[in-house]
Amino acid sequence: KKCMFITDIISTVEFNCSGELLATGDKGGRVVIFQREQESKNRLLSRGEYNVYSTFQSHEPEFDYLKSLEIEEKINKIRWLPQQNAAHFLLSANDKTIKLWKISERDKRAEGYNLKDEDGRLRDQFRITTLRVPVLMPMDLMVEASPRRIFANAHTYHINSISVNSDYETYLSADDLRINLWHLEITDRSFNIVDIKPANMEELTEVITAAECHPHQCNAFVYSSSKGTIRLCDMRAAALCDRHSKFFEEPEDPSSRSFFSEIISSISDVKFSHSGRYMMTRDYLSVKVWDLNMENRPVETYQVHEYLRSKLCSLYENDCIFDKFECCWNGSDSAIMTGSYNNFFRMFDRNTRRDITLEASRENSKPRAMLKPRKVCTGGKRKKDEISVDSLDFNKKILHTAWHPKENVIAVAATNNLYIFQDKIN
Repeated sequence: KKCMFITDIISTVEFNCSGELLATGDKGGRVVIFQREQESKNRLLSRGEYNVYSTFQSHEPEFDYLKSLEIEEKINKIRWLPQQNAAHFLLSANDKTIKLWKISERDKRAEGYNLKDEDGRLRDQFRITTLRVPVLMPMDLMVEASPRRIFANAHTYHINSISVNSDYETYLSADDLRINLWHLEITDRSFNIVDIKPANMEELTEVITAAECHPHQCNAFVYSSSKGTIRLCDMRAAALCDRHSKFFEEPEDPSSRSFFSEIISSISDVKFSHSGRYMMTRDYLSVKVWDLNMENRPVETYQVHEYLRSKLCSLYENDCIFDKFECCWNGSDSAIMTGSYNNFFRMFDRNTRRDITLEASRENSKPRAMLKPRKVCTGGKRKKDEISVDSLDFNKKILHTAWHPKENVIAVAATNNLYIFQDKIN
């Protein structure tokens, strides 16, 4: 267990494809990358810890003079590209602009130039009497981050999702009303593949909340809406995917309808399973797992914090009801994780249907200490270890979580603290 302090509020967390690197983006436009240390021979029992590998400023605050709008630098999403060579590449997005970054190492420098001195000054040409062959000399390791592509001016509204396609040549970006398809090599144009903007904005009834490419079929993608529906589209059917191939929606129970029904049914995140057979959606109170072959209802529903249903009025007044919680799968798709309030996060085992509530806090983040399950008292007499619903801190919320693609290592962002937990080693 490890807790790392980051100077600003963390807005996204993402492991790379091998799990050796972990990137966080924050409200100040910075990206911090952590690298897993190699396991040392004298400490075989301890798996490699994550330490800071590189920090760089990805986005700066900008101003749109035409619309008199400030564009904040906050990183909304980070997505890694699969590693092809010694360098690593990632996409980072703020509200309007997506950047492709190259992260590379340099531990050698060339010395013995013919036309330059060691300090970089040009040598007098009359003093050059012999031809030298420059040699590579070892130097202290430097990790460099450089922007290779900038994808701008394609989104009128705020970007909420980016997703790399399984062909590793294209990716999609989504805002409130449109989804664009980009080629990683081409920055000056993108293809608009979904546009739900009505001719008259007064007729607008829903917005796009999240979008993701299928992990194996490069022609398929899904997007979720604020009405609690998910559409699966096939890019082979038409250039503009305004007609979906599949439409996933769970019929609402009329007996539980209330003023807040539409708000809490809005989907804040959608994620395909690694196998590509299922997808998971997160709304305000629950996580649902859908089989792509069954559109009329989810195959699994997990209540995240059902005890908040009676508190929706106060959560509406303090705007917490609009919080956007993310969700993630473990590497084998057998478990899922999502966040809650009071720095609690929830894990659900899909095979045993068991669930657990854990807390990420500085008080219980001593290295190698076991996390104790937490319980929320929903009524009646409160037991010793339980916490009352009324004493939950709604300012402490876990919106962003990530699960290592191969191991039981998880990263949990709690405001400006990043917690990394791993399976107990005997």
